[in-house]
Amino acid sequence: MADLLKEWEPVIGLEIHTELNTKSKLFSVAPNRFGDEPNTNITEVCTGQPGALPVLNKEVVRKAVQFGCAVGAEVAHFSKFDRKSYFYPDSPRNFQITQLDEPIVLGGKIITDVGNEEKEFAIDRAHIEDDAGMLKHFSKFAGVDYNRAGVPLIEIVSEACMHSPQEAGAYARAVRAILQYLDVSDCNMEEGSLRFDANISVRKRGETGLRPKIEIKNMNSFTFMEMALTAEIQRQIEEYLANPDKPFHEVIQQATYRWDPELKKTVLMRSKEDAEDYRYFPEPDLPPIILEANYIEGVRATLPELPRERKIRYKEEYELKEEQAFLLTADKNLADYFEAGMKECSNARSLCNWITVEFAGRFRESGKNVWESDIQAIHIAHLITMIEDKTITGKIAKKVADDMAANPGKDPREIVAENPDYQPVHDEGELVKYVEQVLSENPDAITDFKAGKDRAFKFLMGQVMKLSRGKASPQRVTELLKERLES
Repeated sequence: MADLLKEWEPVIGLEIHTELNTKSKLFSVAPNRFGDEPNTNITEVCTGQPGALPVLNKEVVRKAVQFGCAVGAEVAHFSKFDRKSYFYPDSPRNFQITQLDEPIVLGGKIITDVGNEEKEFAIDRAHIEDDAGMLKHFSKFAGVDYNRAGVPLIEIVSEACMHSPQEAGAYARAVRAILQYLDVSDCNMEEGSLRFDANISVRKRGETGLRPKIEIKNMNSFTFMEMALTAEIQRQIEEYLANPDKPFHEVIQQATYRWDPELKKTVLMRSKEDAEDYRYFPEPDLPPIILEANYIEGVRATLPELPRERKIRYKEEYELKEEQAFLLTADKNLADYFEAGMKECSNARSLCNWITVEFAGRFRESGKNVWESDIQAIHIAHLITMIEDKTITGKIAKKVADDMAANPGKDPREIVAENPDYQPVHDEGELVKYVEQVLSENPDAITDFKAGKDRAFKFLMGQVMKLSRGKASPQRVTELLKERLES
């Protein structure tokens, strides 16, 4: 694949659909709530009953304006709704209400880290539309749950400005972070609150035009999206290489695919529709949205601190490394958890490491995030304080962390106080005995050390720590070993 990409360039654009966390739906008073019994959160508007008229939820407009302001876009003073006609069981009206040619948000940009480099990606538009219902398949029949029908969405459409699955993943994660920070969506991908459609084509490096594209629909995982793009890029390149004399449009025909995680490949769903196939026309039952400048500026003035701003602050205020600051601020829940711990901790880098590496690793198998556990951030801060004031050693701290993961909610100070094995060795005489015993049992290591072999000292150090069951102060053991070896 890497060799192929030396000659071929992917061109990727993303459409991100995010359900908004309003109390009611886009055009009806039905509750906007996930997980209720099927077909209970519905009204005549949701199910497309004759004569039922939509009424716009103004909170949806505000959330769309918030997003537009957050990404530096132009928020339209005039926007309107359109009908997009299609026939499918999950759409009871046989049309979707969306915004075609005059959306509420135009332009904008996302700046985020891709690897070790900060990159900028252009947004084409973002528009308001309503969601469809949900088909549910059972062993002998299928049903439709209209609870989701009419849930408000913002569709965020990027320009075709990404050139690798990694860039697409970084862009999508950055958009999710902004939505979280604005609190306009819960961004729960398992519940379908955030979904991705990817448009992907490939071309020879140096070409300026675009070749036919494939759309991969309804992905709700960053990992699956990157895997799908990787597989589709390889498929398209192989098709072009196998048919060098055919016109581009005969080799790759515009179509809609889906990602099959079991087969690990993209699977054809249908040939791609054009805009004309949807028979768009202005929505006759809804007036246009007219926004005054002072309304837009009022929303802009109330924007919270956004992910990139928070990252810059973390680097300056807490002196975190670039990658640490980015990792923390890429998810609002994680950043909030970190800040809760900083109220009782003076070592930001250590706190970041314990949260994102040590405790994250302990919850990886369960699929939980550390902030979803009952471990309080302040308790992790207490653990770090005990290491720094030498109440416990780093080795003991890892055992205490295991106990904290097994008993969420318990303060590490209590855990240490209750377990004699976690009490560090402060008795100087006992430490000297450990050092003398190790030196007497390892004369070859002493010889190697005097011959200039650094590994010999590390070996002796490890033996003392092992003898003390990790309870000795590494700093004091180092000092005592050096004193004895030099004498």
